[in-house]
Amino acid sequence: MSANARTTEDDVRKQVKDDGIEFLFANFVDMHARPSAKLIPAEKLDDLFTDGAGFAGYAAGDIGQQPNDPDMIAMPDAGSFTPLPWKPNVGWFASDVTVEGEEWPYCPRTILRHQMKRCEDMGYQFKIGYELEYFLVRKTEDGGIEVADKLDDLEQPCYDIRALTRSFDFVSEVAKNVNSLGWGLYATDHEDANGQFEQNWGPADPLTSSDRAVFYRYMVEAMAQERGLIATFMPKPFAHLTGNGCHMHMSLWDGDTNVLLEDPKLDKRGLGISEKGYNFIGGLKKHAKAYIALTAPTVGSYKRLVIGAPTSGATWAPAYVTYGWNNRTMMLRIPDHGRIEDRTVDGACNPYLAATAVLAAGLDGIENGIDPGEPSSGSMYETSVEDRKKMGVETLPENLLDATRELDGDEVMRKAFGSVGDEDYVDYFIRCKRREWQQAHEQITKWEIDRYLQLS
Repeated sequence: MSANARTTEDDVRKQVKDDGIEFLFANFVDMHARPSAKLIPAEKLDDLFTDGAGFAGYAAGDIGQQPNDPDMIAMPDAGSFTPLPWKPNVGWFASDVTVEGEEWPYCPRTILRHQMKRCEDMGYQFKIGYELEYFLVRKTEDGGIEVADKLDDLEQPCYDIRALTRSFDFVSEVAKNVNSLGWGLYATDHEDANGQFEQNWGPADPLTSSDRAVFYRYMVEAMAQERGLIATFMPKPFAHLTGNGCHMHMSLWDGDTNVLLEDPKLDKRGLGISEKGYNFIGGLKKHAKAYIALTAPTVGSYKRLVIGAPTSGATWAPAYVTYGWNNRTMMLRIPDHGRIEDRTVDGACNPYLAATAVLAAGLDGIENGIDPGEPSSGSMYETSVEDRKKMGVETLPENLLDATRELDGDEVMRKAFGSVGDEDYVDYFIRCKRREWQQAHEQITKWEIDRYLQLS
């Protein structure tokens, strides 16, 4: 399924010619959503569509290749074609990875397309929108980072018009670029932490939204670098500040009908969610402790998913498997009738893998009629262990290692991500993430030196 079914290869050829585009990026991502690309002269566009762009896959990150493997070929999706607004002579494609003419099962974009096909076979179309938060920072002489705007120092800077004005040149240029692409940007926020921003645009099918998330991160990072700054989507760049989420808003459709929507007067729980919608939520709750390994996929992700108030305010991140009406202390917030927001997702996620995991969980809920239980209310941040025990509320994994252990035993996730050779993709993912966990675990931090150098 193309990111834009109305855009054909002939449409791209015409746009490249009419707009004077001289170069083309054939882009793909590895497990960690690290973008890799080759820069192709526009006069080789026909060859690119026919033959793709070749890569030594082992050099491109965790995407299932060894040095002795044949080339990976990035086959551009014409529907994803995106001109670079800040470099108008360059175009960008999201690509599907193939090897020797066959789709490559380690390709995150391919994995998502398969799950979308399952959704379509069930008679539904999934729509999602991402809210990507980022910090604008700069490096310090000691190798650390600091907020780029040194005047952005309020204890609670969220929505601060003065800080937003000081960064207006950058964030407004990002906003104009997003709007020039037709994504329907509707807001730019100064977020809860010092130096933190967010742009929001409308939902689309998962492939389109995930392509856009990958492109957006690349665009914001590139634009910041051209100004001598760093834009980071890292889940927790500052210990004392709120972290970066990538909240996923979702709905499920049958043609023009939102399957999750119900008249609030007919919904016994009063949230404007249909019975299938509650089953979808039930699936999300059932599999959350496993799929969080994919929606919060780094060691640092779990430094965001804690209870307690950072300097900037609340963490605004979930720690418990709950849902409720327009309540940001829940894992699943119902911000509007017929719409669900998953707040486990963070800025380090691979959007294709995160969307696959969440969709698979929700569809399992519908297929098996999973009841989510009653919605929660009040601040989950203020509940006690005894309260949560009475409510039957489970706690999300507290670190990446525990999340991979939950994922290891989840058969629905295994089936959703498919097999890769003699193992499941989930096994490959877990192996890579446990290696990441082990590397982090072996580091000796300043905190440890300060605390343990002299024990008595």
